Amino acid sequence: MGRDDHNNRKNNYLAQTPKNQKSDGIDVEFSEEFADADDREAQERSRAADKRAHKK
Repeated sequence: MGRDDHNNRKNNYLAQTPKNQKSDGIDVEFSEEFADADDREAQERSRAADKRAHKK
């Protein structure tokens, strides 16, 4: 076998991260009882931004 005989593999089609292990990036703990007005406003803005992003 020569050096370039190993380059003919055809099973390099797998994704690096399986779809069932991907997350949406949201990893935040939140407690309503400790929330203040700024926290609630930030949540409303986040929801609005998500809606705008998913419309496109």
